[in-house]
Amino acid sequence: MTTGSTAEPRPAIDTALARRLIDTQFPQWAELPLKLLDPAGSDHVIHRLGDDLSVRLPRHTGAIGQAAKETEWLPRLAPNLPLAVPVPVGVGEPGFGYPWPWAVSRWLDGEVATVGALGDSPGAAVQLAEFLVALQSFPPADLQVGNARGDLMGEPLADRDRDTRAAIAEVGGTFDAAAMTELWDAALSAPGWDRPPVWFHGDFHTGNLLTRDGRLSAVIDFGGLGIGDPACDLIIAFTLMSARSRAAFRTALGVDDATWTRGRGWALATGLNAYTCYAAVNPRVAAQTTRQITEALNG
Repeated sequence: MTTGSTAEPRPAIDTALARRLIDTQFPQWAELPLKLLDPAGSDHVIHRLGDDLSVRLPRHTGAIGQAAKETEWLPRLAPNLPLAVPVPVGVGEPGFGYPWPWAVSRWLDGEVATVGALGDSPGAAVQLAEFLVALQSFPPADLQVGNARGDLMGEPLADRDRDTRAAIAEVGGTFDAAAMTELWDAALSAPGWDRPPVWFHGDFHTGNLLTRDGRLSAVIDFGGLGIGDPACDLIIAFTLMSARSRAAFRTALGVDDATWTRGRGWALATGLNAYTCYAAVNPRVAAQTTRQITEALNG
């Protein structure tokens, strides 16, 4: 859920750079064709390498820890999860003016999940709940909230208060400012997570779900992976699901009222952040975030 500042300098990343990095650091793959995936993600520039690999180069400082995190944790989590996840096969080093670590992972075939295909499917909603149940059930070992490493600690919802209220004021002519303020106040005042910390994906929305033959097949992009309060993963209920499938999701996951309210707050805050940053220049993001904000208000 982290994004880089639009004002920070970003390295120029093109296929020629990716090719040089691969050929020098992973010569065993030097003969494989390299193809840029377009449009690029907000956090990474992604290339397909041959038929079986992907290359992900961070675009900003907020994404530079993902390669190491996924390499450490996904091989441990993957055998316990009911949907496929990326399998890292190598972490590259800075080079040729590119300043950060980058990753090579196994390619996962599939199409990005869409509201049109899966939004009103209670079956898909239950699958996603089962994925989160499995993720949350994986033991955090010694990674308790009091002593967990910094890269696994989730951002408190309250940290988004100032930016969210500013965004509400900015878009008050487009969305219901009073309703957004009421929801945001409720989310911040809802009782916090009072159970043992659990794993969360941290960026659980439609863009990070893949489908094959019309069915969910994989979950990608674990840069926000961490432990603590899993309410942030409820964003998927408001980016993908209809009211009917959302009810099936909530029942299958067993979400209490306080966690659901915090989840609605996460959906509102992240939707507003993306809307104010990108809606004016990206009609696709405008449509997606409009739906996310609206559904969060609907509950």
